[in-house]
Amino acid sequence: MKLVVVSAGLSVPSSTRLLGDRLAAAVVGRSADPVDVEVVELRDLAVEIAHNFTNGFPGRRLAAAIDAVTSADGLIVVTPVFSASYSGLFKSFFDVIEKDALAGIPVLIAATGGTARHSLVLEHALRPLFAHLRAVVVPTGVYGASEDWGAEGLDRRVEQAAGELVMLMAGRPAQKRAEPEVVPFAEQLAALSSLSGD
Repeated sequence: MKLVVVSAGLSVPSSTRLLGDRLAAAVVGRSADPVDVEVVELRDLAVEIAHNFTNGFPGRRLAAAIDAVTSADGLIVVTPVFSASYSGLFKSFFDVIEKDALAGIPVLIAATGGTARHSLVLEHALRPLFAHLRAVVVPTGVYGASEDWGAEGLDRRVEQAAGELVMLMAGRPAQKRAEPEVVPFAEQLAALSSLSGD
């Protein structure tokens, strides 16, 4: 299975990236199948994202990141909180992805901030964004405030959310491969006739 972590952290080191890595490790640890993890650092793509808005074409690195995200079996998306919402860089990345490209992909939403007061960003900003993109958002979102690092509650939320993502990812490849059986109309008629005794 392919898991892609999208991190919109700006600093190095970044608590946003740290949370993404922690969530990815929990997914790998809970999955019965091998999980290939790829990290997309939006900080490194900022210029290409801006150019995509002005010229309509993604650069080489941005195109590779979009391809990774849209072909994933599951996503972990993590943004720092700016002005009580996701960052502009985070939103801009998802704005350049083609409409419906994330439809059906399981997504674990997460955010980081200086205070727990911003934890509702998960419900009022991130969840509606990915519902609009027709992704399948796991029930448990994870918010990491400064005081949460090393706290027991964060570990519980990480494990809960990771377990939910693993369950959705495990079911998705089978759904992608399943093809509906097509029965020719003549065979359907013959089957109906035999049932009715005619």
